[in-house]
Amino acid sequence: MRIVFFGSPDYAVPSLRACLALPDAEVVAVVTQPDRPRGRSGAALPTPVKALAVEAGIRTVLQPERIRRDTAEVIAGFRPDVGVVAASGHILPTYLLALFPRRVLNVHASLLPRHRGASAVASAILAGDAETGASIMEVVREVDAGPVVAQTRVPIGPLDTTGALTTRIAEAGAELLADVLPRWAAGELTSTPQDASLATFAPKLSKEDGRIDWSRPAAEIDRAVRAFQPWPTAFTTYGGAPLTVHASWPLEGDLDAPPGTVFAGDGRPLTPLLPGRAARAVVSCGEGSIALLEVQRPGKRATSIEAYLNGDRAFIGSHLGA
Repeated sequence: MRIVFFGSPDYAVPSLRACLALPDAEVVAVVTQPDRPRGRSGAALPTPVKALAVEAGIRTVLQPERIRRDTAEVIAGFRPDVGVVAASGHILPTYLLALFPRRVLNVHASLLPRHRGASAVASAILAGDAETGASIMEVVREVDAGPVVAQTRVPIGPLDTTGALTTRIAEAGAELLADVLPRWAAGELTSTPQDASLATFAPKLSKEDGRIDWSRPAAEIDRAVRAFQPWPTAFTTYGGAPLTVHASWPLEGDLDAPPGTVFAGDGRPLTPLLPGRAARAVVSCGEGSIALLEVQRPGKRATSIEAYLNGDRAFIGSHLGA
């Protein structure tokens, strides 16, 4: 089985490892995003998938901004059997898909048809879903609309962030891929069309999506804080400047104050899930309230709310989002 792998971020690394570990299979080429500047140094760094491909000795690593016919011609020269996609960041044109006798399979981070699109993991948290997972589906021209070959389920916990949940889904999806791919290539499995009437959509996130609307229920705001970690991060304004909220915990009971008003907490423990954490700064919401646990001012490091309050006595009694 000759595999061409399309992937770029950390999410794709377990799936590439799964392909590399398959007996009687060879990853003949990897297609990933170009090296881009990252970090404070601004140095151009390879994608995590390229780094693994180089480490594994894969000779052909293609890094087009967009896949055009010249890329497809190189891939065609390998006479591939099947393609595997895991968050490559490329649109795959029809003439490319036609090169693979056993089609191109995508390891998508949701239980399709729910949460089609780029922000599937964040959307599952935002929606309050009890579970999500990975779907292995055939790639078609319409985004994430192809027939599904197999799925695996992953529960969503009350502390899960997009970062943590994505890691678990990536591992679960890779394990499923390792089981499915040989049987799919052998013609032992079939796919099932999605019910388009059940589809929900998860568009690409922007920085502005992270702005907190304190008039929303506390449970929704807490889900947003978790969904937007590690990016774009949830934020509000305080004293005319941004204040990033990295962690929080929703509380029941309304406070008699406009949404966004900051109160001193009573210091009681919040939940056994967060040992040692207590309510120190509580913000009034449209429904209920929310305890802030970790915040960050511009140009500063993220810090616990306890440490932050030691340096900003005026925070209690202030109004966020004004």
